[in-house]
Amino acid sequence: MQDKVVIVTGGAAGIGRATARRFAAAGARVAVWDIKEGAKEGADEDGTFQRVDVTDPAAVEAAVAEVFERWGRIDVLVNNAGILRDAQLVKWKNGEKTGEMSERDFDAVISVNLKGVFLCTRAVAPRMIAGGGGAILNASSVVGLYGNFGQTNYAATKAGVISMTQTWARELGKYNIRVNAVAPGFIATEMAFSIPEKVLEGMVAHTPLGRLGKPEDIAEAYLWLASDAADFITGTVLSVDGGLVPGT
Repeated sequence: MQDKVVIVTGGAAGIGRATARRFAAAGARVAVWDIKEGAKEGADEDGTFQRVDVTDPAAVEAAVAEVFERWGRIDVLVNNAGILRDAQLVKWKNGEKTGEMSERDFDAVISVNLKGVFLCTRAVAPRMIAGGGGAILNASSVVGLYGNFGQTNYAATKAGVISMTQTWARELGKYNIRVNAVAPGFIATEMAFSIPEKVLEGMVAHTPLGRLGKPEDIAEAYLWLASDAADFITGTVLSVDGGLVPGT
């Protein structure tokens, strides 16, 4: 990764921050993208922070142009940015509907988790093609493989990311661009700790390794998939989940 140029979306916290730090430690020049002002975690003196809303195509295109102007290349894109807006499709109690997933929450998650991946990849791909290749890494999830109670919107986006990953691997392979996805299990981040404690304990109980994952576990997977060690791997989904039992 020495002197490679890496963009990490959602890089201000959690898995994104750990990923930015790991690439920087490996010698990469890291552009950390997030909507949180002033975050520069993970980027060393050769890195940079950009406030980027991944749902805004103009902002994404401008940020890509800025990275390219600064370093003249883009080698790796880590599409990590994501949000949660959990709710049951329909909540039913005592013979009547007491709640439902709102269209607003459904659309918000689709916009960030799915459309954002599309917009960032569409903006970066031409730079990689012109530069002779690269690696695109997308954040999926085990819930994209198995579904999860109360996560219609989130699970749909993570399943969609897998399909986009496989499609882009076919489309971009001839340009020496590898496209892979990582499907984390339940990771010890702020997002996970927003889940009720009883539910979180149940998730750990269904994980054979008996613990939540660490953000660094996912960062290592991203680093390996971006490296020359994974040079013949594309279109795959790497589960980093502690052996999580399907159907949890």
